[in-house]
Amino acid sequence: MQVPEGFASVCVDDTFWEPFGLGTIAASAVRRRLPIDPMSAPPFPSDPRSRRDLLLFFLAAFVVLAAGMGLRDPWPADEPRFTLVAEQMVESGQWLITHRGSELYSDKPPLFMALQAAAFTVTGHWRIAFLLPSLLAALGTLFLVYDAGRRLWGARVGLYAAGALLVTFQFVYQAKRAQIDPTVTFFITLANYGLLRHFLLGPDWRAYWLGCFAAGLGVITKGVGILALLMFVPFLFARWRGWNGLSPIRGGGLHWLGGAVAFLLAVGLWIVPMLLAVHASDSPEHRAYMNDILFRQTAGRYTDSWDHHKPAWYYLGVIAASWLPLALALPGLVPKWRERLRARDARFLLPLAWIVLIVLFFTLPKGKRDVYIMPALPMFALVAGPFLEDLIRRPWLRWLAFALSLLLAGLFLGGGFAALGGGWARANALVVQRGLADGGVALWHLMIAIGAAALAAAVVFRVRRAVTGLVALLGVIWLLWGLWAYPVLNASTSASDVMRRTEQLVGDGELGLVAWKEQNLLLLDKPATDFGFLKPWHTQLGASIRWLEAAPDRRWVFVLGRAMGPCVDRARAIHVGNANRREWWLFRADAVTPACRGGQVPVIGEETEDSPNEE
Repeated sequence: MQVPEGFASVCVDDTFWEPFGLGTIAASAVRRRLPIDPMSAPPFPSDPRSRRDLLLFFLAAFVVLAAGMGLRDPWPADEPRFTLVAEQMVESGQWLITHRGSELYSDKPPLFMALQAAAFTVTGHWRIAFLLPSLLAALGTLFLVYDAGRRLWGARVGLYAAGALLVTFQFVYQAKRAQIDPTVTFFITLANYGLLRHFLLGPDWRAYWLGCFAAGLGVITKGVGILALLMFVPFLFARWRGWNGLSPIRGGGLHWLGGAVAFLLAVGLWIVPMLLAVHASDSPEHRAYMNDILFRQTAGRYTDSWDHHKPAWYYLGVIAASWLPLALALPGLVPKWRERLRARDARFLLPLAWIVLIVLFFTLPKGKRDVYIMPALPMFALVAGPFLEDLIRRPWLRWLAFALSLLLAGLFLGGGFAALGGGWARANALVVQRGLADGGVALWHLMIAIGAAALAAAVVFRVRRAVTGLVALLGVIWLLWGLWAYPVLNASTSASDVMRRTEQLVGDGELGLVAWKEQNLLLLDKPATDFGFLKPWHTQLGASIRWLEAAPDRRWVFVLGRAMGPCVDRARAIHVGNANRREWWLFRADAVTPACRGGQVPVIGEETEDSPNEE
């Protein structure tokens, strides 16, 4: 088995292997082109320097990923929805069949929201609890990539692989949000980790069973956790073709069957109690919830996508842009991977083939989102790890990193100064849509600060150390995003200002919600009546008018401007404010036009949201 080109230049240096007590043996093995048995290495680096490097890496990861926690409320599109569901879990004690307001919520399995609810029971603060599962999942994913790289190629490669993942834009951006994707990525990566340990470094049946169990947890997180088991496809191919690096797995059919049992056990942790609860309640609503979440939201959504339609090449753009700056190394990585595949190295075949299968799987349906392929990113970083130390010495990669720093400097400085001077029409529109109280001045100053940091990185580190400069710049950007942008954008992005003003206007009165979004109910500090969430706007508005007329002196309705139609006289209503590219109003019974009294509301034009991913 040949050592990867480029990696050999590192391995022949005895000092690289000295921390592991393998200096002379490893170097001589590489020179003689002999394989190094990863199972002969100590289970964990024992020297102080390696332990220090690992500790410093995870300290830096924690600072970058956790910066800003506690400084903002949940932001659309998905964060308020999941946090509202989690809050209602805590308040109702019902964790199996979830609710959004007065309606059942069947879009996603409940595990992620249950983790948020559990985090709240520990911390007692929603501003911390709603982000905590994503933070822990991201740190866990980094450790799995590090440990997989360490076991396959050594601790230094493990750190490079984990570091490559940490600087990738999509990974950090999602890790700092309370969406399901970081958590499902962790479970899928844990499944891959267990399978790879068994397939490449085993036999390790406990790791195999853990991997299958993690895939099941991924299923009850988002449904796509089962895709981790596609790792069997390249494994079986490699076994059939006799590729190098596979474990001489010993064990009978019961051992393999144990993986299926572990997978079903994990899925059953939620499915079985949910089915029993639905059967016990004998409720048509609960049966509809069961059918929707088990069938329409899984197979139905995949085969007949109803939103986020994108062209077939969409994910190539995601990899090129969202996986920066790691994607910059692709021109050097592809030839290295090709060489390892020609050498029939299963350590590269299994992760690379799995990545291709994941991208193809999500390319087939019309509905596509950038986060769908995020679970492939940790494996991408893993197979990049062995070559990164060599590639960052190459002039072409340094020039690309330098050019990216200059590009960021130009974009942020140019955009910030243009917006500050009022010459950027889109920025001016953003101020109105977001309802930024200061005219966006603090936001434009942030853009200028980021641009200045990018220019400083290019000037200080120059081309010779451009990769280091780019990594430092990304750290600064994420710290500024969490510590500066969160407080600046929170009031308008979370709709907290709108809801505080609403509470002040309503006072001791009763409040109803029409055409509302999850953040509106979540950020209210008083009880509210909703008239459905998925129901048509005219149905909600009609029910709210009848509710108003039953107690006109005490009741108010909070409504999306577009949903009022001809039924509300805006001269008698109160404009509460703008948030999330929407305008919100309050009205009482005296603002209802004569034609709509008694709840006789016509269909109100377009009754669907024009921006399902509003932020």
